[in-house]
Amino acid sequence: MATLLRAAFDFAFKQALMRRNKVPQRLRLFFAHSIPQYTDTSAGDWQDFSPNTWTSGFYPATLYALNARQQLCGSTPANALSVADWLDLGRSSSDALLSLNANNGLGHDVGFISYPFAEELAVNPNNQTAINAVNNFATMLAARFDPIVGCTRNFTVIIDNMMNLEVLFQSAALTGNSTLREIAISHANTTMKNHIRTDGSTWHVVEYNSTTGAVIKKRTSQGFSDNSTWSRGQAWAVYGFANMYKYTNDSDYLTTARKVATYFLTNLPSDGIVPWDFNAPLTPPPRPADSSAAAIVVNGLLLLAQQETTAALKQQWIDGATGVLNNITTLAWKPSWQSLLSNGTVNWPANNFLTGIVYGDYYYIRAGNQLVTMDWHPARQRCYFHSISGTCLSWIIAA
Repeated sequence: MATLLRAAFDFAFKQALMRRNKVPQRLRLFFAHSIPQYTDTSAGDWQDFSPNTWTSGFYPATLYALNARQQLCGSTPANALSVADWLDLGRSSSDALLSLNANNGLGHDVGFISYPFAEELAVNPNNQTAINAVNNFATMLAARFDPIVGCTRNFTVIIDNMMNLEVLFQSAALTGNSTLREIAISHANTTMKNHIRTDGSTWHVVEYNSTTGAVIKKRTSQGFSDNSTWSRGQAWAVYGFANMYKYTNDSDYLTTARKVATYFLTNLPSDGIVPWDFNAPLTPPPRPADSSAAAIVVNGLLLLAQQETTAALKQQWIDGATGVLNNITTLAWKPSWQSLLSNGTVNWPANNFLTGIVYGDYYYIRAGNQLVTMDWHPARQRCYFHSISGTCLSWIIAA
């Protein structure tokens, strides 16, 4: 696996450097009007969208992740990480996100938008702009809390919302506002009660009666059917509940994270490739993969491994994570594309699949960084994923 990953990322970066030897200045202005979200399905070119979308924070956060990679592995002729000042680019490309507010239609997804500002605080905890941004996004999310239902919501509650809760904990730590922490815990508890099936699978969407708080309906929005298990939602659950345990040390969250992770790994098909929905039929073909779900769950499994109480359980999740990572790299790494990974499923019911996806690439890079940070031997020995930056920026570097 390690040899494959190293060869893939080495070649990808060399491809990008052949296109152009520098990162042009237009990157600094790019985010004022558009951001990459997913690619087309043929050439793999990024499609650009207004910053008023839930995915806006992922590309700036990716640049911060590349800065972290440079700090972990250094800059060498082999990895060419010296091609850009990743921290400066991350900061400048986050600027367009500062003006987003509750009127921009982001709803309950402001936690995702906060990612680059949380990354900035990891670099410089005293950056007042980043502090204000995290607090503002947390305030926006808290304003969506419905005490009758017990969740932050946007008409319905989706399993994805588990990923937004981190901004509430971050702001609580910055401000001392314990109400933000209580909102996050309430949301997670309600989700644990109503989104998780007895076998560890998840419903994507739960609709509530806003007057009584009773569940009206459990269904899907992007999965195969109301009773199926959409893989990206399952991946959000693995990460989200492992993260809740990290912040609260509540064993119920650890139990739930183990349960949803076990479902994910034991329901993979024999080729180990993450399908867009675990219950989508194989015939008629195709049943596309979702490389973004794979990258997300790798991060969730590694986070769960770091919370585990025994060496055996820790190794179980690391083995699961590296297996998924190996298989998705074999399938989806495509050096001719502007994204790192192909074979992403944005939304199968909307006929949007076989693409690169910005959050798939972000979590793919983070996975490599996490393995190095965790001192996983192959990653530490070779600093694998070291050349990931090239293809990630090839849409910028290309003529």
